[in-house]
Amino acid sequence: MADGFEEVEAAAKPKLEYPFAAPPERGRGLEVAPGVYWIRMALPYALDHINLWALDDGAGWALVDTGVRTDDTLLAWRELFANAPDPRAPTRVFVTHMHPDHVGMAGWLTRRFGVRLWMTQLEYLTCRVMVSDTGREAPPEGIEFYQRAGWGAGAIETYRLRFGNFGKHIHALPESYRRIVDGETIRIGAHDWRVVVGSGHSPEHACLYCPDLKLLISGDQVLPRISSNVSVHATEPDADPMARWGASLDKIQREVPDDVLVLPSHNEPFRGLHPRIEALRRGQEKAIERLRRSLAEPKRAVDVFGALFARTIAESDVNLLSMATGESLACLNYLWHRGELRRETDEAGVDWYRMA
Repeated sequence: MADGFEEVEAAAKPKLEYPFAAPPERGRGLEVAPGVYWIRMALPYALDHINLWALDDGAGWALVDTGVRTDDTLLAWRELFANAPDPRAPTRVFVTHMHPDHVGMAGWLTRRFGVRLWMTQLEYLTCRVMVSDTGREAPPEGIEFYQRAGWGAGAIETYRLRFGNFGKHIHALPESYRRIVDGETIRIGAHDWRVVVGSGHSPEHACLYCPDLKLLISGDQVLPRISSNVSVHATEPDADPMARWGASLDKIQREVPDDVLVLPSHNEPFRGLHPRIEALRRGQEKAIERLRRSLAEPKRAVDVFGALFARTIAESDVNLLSMATGESLACLNYLWHRGELRRETDEAGVDWYRMA
């Protein structure tokens, strides 16, 4: 779902500059640059908040990301509109990617104000497909996927019961949208913003970079205190998202200068984009090396959590278990695609991994 795990090694974290002492109060915005406001919404997860952004769009306000669909988020939006000193309404809604904490209220906002949704194609279509699973029984392929990873019967049963919940956290998306593409320049108010697309955390994640204001809305691609969750999913069990995520970090570092103020979806706005990217890259390299050492003997995906994550992953917490399993498989697939390990399936249908 949203985002991931504290890095195992504190040394991987660079010293970043955080220019704001505290996040904005509930129902209010905080100006972080001329015409750019920071909004914070609560989330009902272990990661308990998301940052949203309002950009002066001349006739009104362009919103970037929307929060998850809950009664509390709806109330917070209504408080925000009631408290706003500026009577101008939203002009359009941008969504960085299709996870419910980002897209959940987009359908409500676009319908209430009669404005368009701006989103990359893969994020929009993938979201529509996943929402269509609402009410369906868990597919055999999904059950097999987690059995192969080493899940026990209790976790598999919880997966069955919870399957199809994705759509419950999202207002129905509008039937049409405005596609945004990598490299496109979009005029928002008095400034140009360039779309910088990445992958790995989600299929076609859009960051927004404004050279004039020296701002990067980074979404979940670059976060200051936690690493983005990069997972393999049952729909594409042999995928290599870790390679795509690394390539996306390289791309952002090439295309966006280090002097920007980064506006992330979680934690606080910060300066130090390039050192943070380098730290994320080093942290991942160290995690992969720990994984290599752990695979001297055959292991299942669920057996390598200790090599990759600083926290304990309990089978009873299926949300955390699924993220940890997905990211473990992303790391295992990364080595498998490069010919560094062998994958064998036993008679019970469980995959075992060992260095080649």
